[in-house]
Amino acid sequence: MKLSEHVRTLLHKAAQDEAVLTELAQDLKFDDETVGLHAQQAAEKLLKAWLSYLGVNYPKTHRLETLIDLLNASGASVPSEFDDLARLTPFATAFRYDEIASSPTVDRRAWLPLVRKLRAFVEAQIGTQAS
Repeated sequence: MKLSEHVRTLLHKAAQDEAVLTELAQDLKFDDETVGLHAQQAAEKLLKAWLSYLGVNYPKTHRLETLIDLLNASGASVPSEFDDLARLTPFATAFRYDEIASSPTVDRRAWLPLVRKLRAFVEAQIGTQAS
């Protein structure tokens, strides 16, 4: 199946956010809000690329849970290893405008591996080598 220009654009934009995340994630001079935003944005664009590939209309939302629910409802199966993606949603919403309290539940070291694993999974689902 040929990948649409929209799917290719979303994958490219996700890769851009992942590249920023790669640079910022290990550098503690960057705050959790900024790092988390790029993790969330990469995940959001990957999920939307998959939805678009499947022909599923999705709302304008940053809520990763909504996108995962749409994928599951469409018959695609999102593995439970991606359940932690929901923790990224506030970085594109509330934490963009409010300070995040320092919390042991924020594990920014886990974000980059999670996004990379999601990218590999989504690319396998949509077959990025398709022309």
